[in-house]
Amino acid sequence: MKVYIKNKVFSLGGGSKVLDENQQPVYKVKGRIFSITRVKKIYDMQDNLLYKVRNKWFNWFVHKAYIYDANKNKIATVKDKWLSFKGEFFIEGYQDEIKIGGKFFALTSEILRNGEVIATIRRQMFSIKDSFELDAKNDEDVPFLIALVIAIDNICDNRSKIIG
Repeated sequence: MKVYIKNKVFSLGGGSKVLDENQQPVYKVKGRIFSITRVKKIYDMQDNLLYKVRNKWFNWFVHKAYIYDANKNKIATVKDKWLSFKGEFFIEGYQDEIKIGGKFFALTSEILRNGEVIATIRRQMFSIKDSFELDAKNDEDVPFLIALVIAIDNICDNRSKIIG
């Protein structure tokens, strides 16, 4: 399944649209207006909460974001590598080994589960706000993969505010 994650240009809470190949909405991403940890929630089109993503409140050297399921269970921790200039991200605590192959903000990255490519992320270059194409293979958990992309985007946004 191929979806497009497009951060909204005018969104007080940092929401995103998730569209299918026909540009029809398939998921909703809603953010909070005043959120130090950049909380974002992923919903299906019937407004059922699927996942919640939030950044670690205070980051020293390693930036982290957490992914929670609809029952408020933390299912994954996404983190960057201290002093990494490769743009590497690691996922801990998930049931399988998940890795991001390649730089996230390069044109193309791959999501690997137990060494096998399960999805490809392509960054859309000519966009006012961050925009990504997520191409999931087989019957992968697309909402989880969307949460993963949002978590990494949150970390990158947080890191750029500290550096820049």
